[in-house]
Amino acid sequence: MAGGWTRDGAIQDQIDDTVKDAVLGARAHLPTGESAEFCDDCGAPIPQRRRDVLPGVRTCVTCQSARDAQVSHSTFNRRGSKDSQLR
Repeated sequence: MAGGWTRDGAIQDQIDDTVKDAVLGARAHLPTGESAEFCDDCGAPIPQRRRDVLPGVRTCVTCQSARDAQVSHSTFNRRGSKDSQLR
């Protein structure tokens, strides 16, 4: 049940769009092309199995995990619904 000027299901639509944007953003950042044999960050060898599974991979698991831990996600509502602006 939506309140105010929103229609029923508008909040779920907003959630779905946010998830869709996040998935598309993640897919856009996937590596492509030829994989590196050695990590660009630390120089450690990248296992063949990792290179086979992730084409275009440039980092070892340890360095990629460190990079992933540094990523911050915005909690700003870019869609700007009336409800979020009135709070």
